[in-house]
Amino acid sequence: MAYQLFEGKNHASLYQKYRFTPPTELINIIVQYLDKKKGKPHVLAVDLGCGTGQHSRLLAPHFKEVVGLDISESQLEEARAVPGFPNVTYRKGSAEELPFPDGSVDLLTAATAAHWFDQTKFLAEASRVLKPGGCIALVGFTDGNSKFIYQNCGEKLFQIYREAIQELLPYMSERVFLCEGKLEELYSAIPFPDKERIDCFQEKLLISVRNLVGFMESWSMFQIYKKKDPKRAEDLLANTQKRFLEQMNVSSPDTEIVREMEYYCVLASKPK
Repeated sequence: MAYQLFEGKNHASLYQKYRFTPPTELINIIVQYLDKKKGKPHVLAVDLGCGTGQHSRLLAPHFKEVVGLDISESQLEEARAVPGFPNVTYRKGSAEELPFPDGSVDLLTAATAAHWFDQTKFLAEASRVLKPGGCIALVGFTDGNSKFIYQNCGEKLFQIYREAIQELLPYMSERVFLCEGKLEELYSAIPFPDKERIDCFQEKLLISVRNLVGFMESWSMFQIYKKKDPKRAEDLLANTQKRFLEQMNVSSPDTEIVREMEYYCVLASKPK
């Protein structure tokens, strides 16, 4: 089944503006894994469910060519509007029907997207298009182990954040739970014997209250809620921001807090 929840122009714009870019250090680990399993040269990386291209662009220095693939033309338009990456191109397509010849791809990767894939079809296509020794690298993060740091009220800020999530839970797709579960089911189904996981890659970043609320607005479950009840959805964001600012005793939504995030990565290499 194809999930098409991120195709509107407004939603794509939110993605480009507010979604987190995966840590550069994690990209380096992926490339080192590819070095070890397949060896150089690294010619073609394909970023599946690329969205607005944040992850695709991180791969650019390491490959002759990077192709970002997504089912949403609006997302791809946002990605193509970012200048300065001549070896990155974007195409409309899905992880279940890859438009590449057999044995032609060095790296198949996805950042916070693999939970939407049809597992069986994706893995069959991965086995087909990867070169011998070519690799799969699926990156994600979990919200459950996040922390906020701001003076002495970080725990209270996280509680406000979790309360907003609780209101949205009835609108969360079961596929998102797979992401929170670190793709355990997909990892088990990968047919390659050579596979491993990175489960607790810590990342700290500064984020403004405004951008944190914008990130929440980009969630699929928020967009579903907004379609059902636009006023309550907008009130949820406004109230969450208001509570954050009151707890922090500040007036500007541009005030920054530290967010600690926990990334994970599923790695696998096709037999040579």
